Amino acid sequence: MVTAKAAVLRETNAPMTIESVEVGPIQSGDVLVKIRAASLCHTDLEAIEGGLAVQLPAVLGHEAAGEIAELGAGVTHLAIGDRVVLSWNPHCGACFYCDRAQPILCTQFLANGPKGFHFDGKPRLTCDAPGLSGPMHQLMYLGGFMEYVVVPAQSAIRVPAAMPFDRAALIGCGVMTGVGAATRIADLRWGAAALVIGCGAVGLSAVQGCRLAGAGTIIAVDPNPARRQLAQAVGATHAAGADLEEVRELAKSLTEGRGADVVIEAAGRPEGFAMSAEVVRPGGNIVWLGKIAVSEQMRFRWGSLMQEKRIIRSSYGGAKPSHDFPLLARAYLDGQLKLDEMISARIRLEDINDGFAALKRGETVRSVIQFGGPA
Repeated sequence: MVTAKAAVLRETNAPMTIESVEVGPIQSGDVLVKIRAASLCHTDLEAIEGGLAVQLPAVLGHEAAGEIAELGAGVTHLAIGDRVVLSWNPHCGACFYCDRAQPILCTQFLANGPKGFHFDGKPRLTCDAPGLSGPMHQLMYLGGFMEYVVVPAQSAIRVPAAMPFDRAALIGCGVMTGVGAATRIADLRWGAAALVIGCGAVGLSAVQGCRLAGAGTIIAVDPNPARRQLAQAVGATHAAGADLEEVRELAKSLTEGRGADVVIEAAGRPEGFAMSAEVVRPGGNIVWLGKIAVSEQMRFRWGSLMQEKRIIRSSYGGAKPSHDFPLLARAYLDGQLKLDEMISARIRLEDINDGFAALKRGETVRSVIQFGGPA
């Protein structure tokens, strides 16, 4: 057991509090990770605002990187001091879905997720403060907004030692989701025309995934001019605001009137989902990465869904973390993947509430909490 400082969410729509939390015990197959960087994601903001149901009290944070501090029994593929990026999708490897290479649908992953504990369904965090004692929950099997975490060994993916922690943290969710959508899910062909709706962290990563996959034309769509400029800095060839007719005409003008071959929705807004169906060409592919409240209704013009268009919903870009995380880190180190541009601010754990306020106002792409200084 170790004692760690953590940002704790005790009630929705209220500031998190900085508290001391007991981390452990470390069981067979676990690893203790010293967190060195954790980034603020809209999914965490959903939990804070109550849009994403989480068991409370909880430690949020699911984009994180750190170093192995202790190994549980039976863990042989990692070593003390290894630099790792955390994956929020541990999976059993043996259920119906894992057997069909769909770990994001793993039966154990989905069954234990609502409990907000470790992958085995049992807690690894405890609060001993007077009047507040009891087990604490981890968002998405991680809980990266604290100094140490206990996670399944399969969730700690080793990356090159040269990979900076603050940029490594981004790989664990937003970058993997966006790049994976373009390179694994969209069936994006060399020279194709791609269109990305929404230029936050996931959308900017999707733009880069389209570039890495060899798209000839990449249109970035966002109402924010600064976000559009950033998208062009990381690989978009064209950019447009959020007006449907403007986007439709631009896509057609660049494709001999057909529309985009692939459209990736990363804004998570009803108008973005509707636009995706309107601007993709007949026979084209649509990948939905964004999300809205699970009970919210969507409306589409029926004609926009016709002509053999294919729609795929993806939560993690078809991630294979043990394979993909090291490749993404290497792509950054080789200059092919741009991550520096996505970090808007580096903050202390004590500044986390201000960081989420800035995220909600649309002022940041990613703020990254640094533990123990840069490295």
